[in-house]
Amino acid sequence: MTFKPTRMETAALAVVAVQLALAAFTATNGATDPVPMHFNAAGEVDRWGDRMEAAWLIAAIAGVNAVISGAMAYSLRASNPDPARRRGITIGMAIGLVTTAVVAILPAAMASPTFDPATGATVTAAAVCLVLIATGAVLGKVPPNALVGVRTPWNLSSRMAWDRSNRLAGRLFFWSGLLALPLIPFLPTTISIGAISGGTLLIAAWSVFESWRVWRADPDRRPV
Repeated sequence: MTFKPTRMETAALAVVAVQLALAAFTATNGATDPVPMHFNAAGEVDRWGDRMEAAWLIAAIAGVNAVISGAMAYSLRASNPDPARRRGITIGMAIGLVTTAVVAILPAAMASPTFDPATGATVTAAAVCLVLIATGAVLGKVPPNALVGVRTPWNLSSRMAWDRSNRLAGRLFFWSGLLALPLIPFLPTTISIGAISGGTLLIAAWSVFESWRVWRADPDRRPV
């Protein structure tokens, strides 16, 4: 029987291949000077490494991506899930691919010979904004599933609560990331990092509260 990959499986294979190629390129062409590997809350480098450490980190991200995407793809092929669960797993794969793609670019950029460590925290904050935008763009379309979305006891007991809280979280993540992205270069690092971290936690808390609030008002809710 011939194996024919789906479009999402093909995308996953392509992203993993590019990440591995990026790891090899970083190992051979990265900066020979120390490479920034971690930044503190003030945006200052608090740990240095080298280009081989950056390359291994990218390869590890590719490995994680391959395992997670492979497990999701196997679940779709082996269990023949209903359309809602299939769509949820597919969206989960898409979010994972975008997230790992953005995360893998960071160590590669920091290992570049032309990278300025002073901009490292700014680049990281911008990458987080991109992940928020990508996640928010699809989160409101995710049906109930075991992997992706705002998962609370109330959401799992009420389809209305699931839909409304995930739509709320998706919109807030999308617009907060989109509005914050152009401001990142002009804000002090401590403010941008604090705003992104605090905003993400606030959105998560608001979405959890929304799931409880809607669950209480849903006449078809199940007990928690």
